[in-house]
Amino acid sequence: MDSGTVRTPAADQAAGRRREQRGWYFYDWACSVYSTSVVTVFLGPYLTSVAEEAADADGFVRPLGIPVRAGSFFAYSVSLSVIVAVLVMPLVGAAADRSGRKKPLLAAAAYVGAAATTGMFFLDGDRYLLGGLLLIVANAAQSVAMMLYNSYLPQIAPPEERDAVSSRGWAFGYAAGSLVLVANLVLYTAHDTFGVSETTAVRICLASAGLWWGAFTLIPLRRLRDRDAPARETTLPGFRQLAATVRDMRRHPLTLAFLLAYLVYNDGIQTVISQASLYGSEELGLGQSTLIGAVLLVQVLAVAGALALGRLARVYGAKRAILGSLVAWTVTLAAGYFLPAGAPVWFFVLAAGIGLVLGGSQALSRSLFSQLVPPGKEAEYFAAYEMSDRGTSWLGPLLFGLTYQLTGSYRDAIISLVAFFMLGFVLLARVPVRRAIADAGNPVPDRI
Repeated sequence: MDSGTVRTPAADQAAGRRREQRGWYFYDWACSVYSTSVVTVFLGPYLTSVAEEAADADGFVRPLGIPVRAGSFFAYSVSLSVIVAVLVMPLVGAAADRSGRKKPLLAAAAYVGAAATTGMFFLDGDRYLLGGLLLIVANAAQSVAMMLYNSYLPQIAPPEERDAVSSRGWAFGYAAGSLVLVANLVLYTAHDTFGVSETTAVRICLASAGLWWGAFTLIPLRRLRDRDAPARETTLPGFRQLAATVRDMRRHPLTLAFLLAYLVYNDGIQTVISQASLYGSEELGLGQSTLIGAVLLVQVLAVAGALALGRLARVYGAKRAILGSLVAWTVTLAAGYFLPAGAPVWFFVLAAGIGLVLGGSQALSRSLFSQLVPPGKEAEYFAAYEMSDRGTSWLGPLLFGLTYQLTGSYRDAIISLVAFFMLGFVLLARVPVRRAIADAGNPVPDRI
């Protein structure tokens, strides 16, 4: 054999790792369309209109005999999906770590979510209960699948590669979200040209996200591989497993300290994402087309932002890059407070600022947390991480709502969210990440 074609075991291992990483990126490509097109853009207004169609003269629907305002049904369904996810994630995470078989569990969660999303095509007339059920199933399944997906990161990338790998994953997700959202918006705005009604166009957009999710999930399922896990005690049920995971995390207080900081500043991020459209429509008087265009701009620029912040992390370290992004979030919100009403251009400038820091702050937080997880407990710990993302996102909306109730100003409400970024900055700055990585039993990279 020619010496130029000889492959060393290290080269083979690196090639296998690259193959897994490329497959891993494609799960973000697969599932992010659900978050963008379904949750952020189309489902909330559409499910609310379906519930209003089924409402009585007083504007109430009555699932299981409980009176619920039609306008609140979507929000309550999202909240219930969070509760379901919080109950299921620790159980699935522990099972994945104990068996070493993450891929079948990832496949099950992904295809349950994709099937529920595809089923939204049949959401019409007054079938609000069907819509609520499908939303709960899809949202909870996405949380479980993302927890398993995230837990692969420590296994497919050594510490020095994780910031870049995590950033590329986020970039793939935002790129897919942008691509499909453009196609959906073409169908939605020109539905007459395609010979379909507006409601049919929305149902096609919803179902297409599920088909996309299911089709592209095949790529990571072909390329990711399971690792053997040491035999452990059997998985505990529900809250007992969650309590056991929390007890174990108490043995790693610095990991918990980072998780607390992430919980705080990410709650601010999630609230900005969910309330920006409300701020644009109610305070700034902007139309639906402007708001949807701003969502698309955020998606596009988040690709560049995730990759750019990943490069900064290689130079300055992930912790400093995240701290810098929190400063940028604070400046962006402060600028948003002064936006003039009825000026779409400045709202697009605000959306651009959000997009540039959104992907990077989330990607680097994921990669940094992956280095604080004890080996062999990736899925369990990422269940707690995912719950800090979804399970506590009521804090920001609560502060936003209370501020508006007390002041009557959405400007005051949006600027109140600065508190999450300032407190998150202080908490993260106090975490000695090098010692935290070492205490978790992981090798400490040269730059962190």
